[in-house]
Parts: sequence; structure tokens; C-alpha cells
Amino acid sequence: MAIRKQLNHLPIKIRHRAIKVLFCVSGVVSPVLMNLFLHYTFDVWMERRFPGVPFCRYADDGLVHCTSVEQAEFVLTTLKERFEQCGLELHPDKTRIVYCQDVNRTQKYHCVSFDFLGYTFRPRSSADKYGRRFVNFLPAVSRTALKAMRQTIRRWKIQLKSEKSLEDISFMVRPILRGWQNYYGYFYGSALSAVWGHFNQYLARWVTRKFKQFRGHHRRATHRLGKIARQRPYLFPHWELGYKPSAG
Repeated sequence: MAIRKQLNHLPIKIRHRAIKVLFCVSGVVSPVLMNLFLHYTFDVWMERRFPGVPFCRYADDGLVHCTSVEQAEFVLTTLKERFEQCGLELHPDKTRIVYCQDVNRTQKYHCVSFDFLGYTFRPRSSADKYGRRFVNFLPAVSRTALKAMRQTIRRWKIQLKSEKSLEDISFMVRPILRGWQNYYGYFYGSALSAVWGHFNQYLARWVTRKFKQFRGHHRRATHRLGKIARQRPYLFPHWELGYKPSAG
């Protein structure tokens, strides 16, 4: 609105020149325009072309749920044609047919897993209410997401913040850790244990730098941290879930 008002005060020739450069590349508006374009290119088209086929999309990632390999191949071929008509193309590596193998779908297929929104969907061992084990097709945090979380922990450089108290560190990182747990821990929360262990190691290194009696004694620092975790588990969300350092 502000841009339009400014343009109205310009001469006609300059106004037309100014309008020509008003486009957005990798800006704040770009995701909105992309989502709007894909809404009509994919969402609306799928509802009209395949009304009985469920699908979902988030930004430029999407899933189409088919009942057979033949149907999946036909939908994929038709979808490629649709995208080509709209000047787009499907990612050659990420676009594939996946067989959702579980206790009821036992056929062999070369691809039985995929990543979507930070989760890896694949056959996993589950238990019913009677404790009986069976294979189910379930999500859990992906390796890519785990790597990104570990890299984030390294960037915090907790081991170098010896001027901070444990409460200060908790105040700094607790909201982020809680967000990870709420999102990635919703399914198969135990898959986050590697991240919690990684974070506890950095806390133990912080103890060795902050307190002289623990310098060069990583195991003793870990045990000290474990005792604190049992006394004050509320400091970090994974401590409350039981992922505490060893207390010796």
C-alpha cells in the first residue's frame, strides 16, 4: 500500500519504470508466492484430477497416498506432466514411490522409507496393549534433524561459558530443548536419546572448566552433574524425562 502511494506521485514514465523492478527473489514474500502458486498447481489440481486420492503438502514437500503400485505409478506420471505444463519439475532424487511396509503389508519393495518434515517414516517394531511385538510403519526423528540439533548444541559453546551458572544455561537453552522434545519426541521419543547424551557431555565439560576440583576429571564431573540432575530435574526437559547423566 505504501509503495503504491509513492508511485502515484511519480510521473507516468517513471512510474512504469519503477513498477518493472518491483519483484521479489528470495525475499519475505517469496514463500507466500510459492505456496500460492503450488496451491493451484498441485492442491486444487489434485482435488479435481484425483478426488479419491488423499494427499498432503507443506511448502514444496508433499505426499500422495495410493492403494497400489499401479495407481502410484499412474499418479506420478500424470503429476510429472502437470508440473511440466506449469514450468516446474519434480526433484529427481526426492520424488519416488515408497511401500509402507507393516504387519498387514508384507510384500517386498526396494524402497520402504522416506523423510518428511524432519521425520523418517519406515517399518519399526511396536507393541500392542498386551505387549505383543509387531511391525508398524511409523515416524521418528530423521538423521538429518539429529545432525542439525547436535550442530546447534556445538554452536552454543556451553563448555566455554564458565562465567554462567547452571540456572543461566537452563534459561538460555531450555525453551529450545523443550521445542525439540515437543516436536521430534512426539513419535518415538527415545530416538532423541543421542541428542540428550550429546548435550549432557557438553554440560559435563562445562563443569570441568567452571570448578577447579573437576578439571581433568570428566567422569567425576559427569557424576556430579548426575547428582544435580536428580536433585533438580526441572532445569532441563530431558532430565525430567529420565535422560540424566550418570551419578556414579
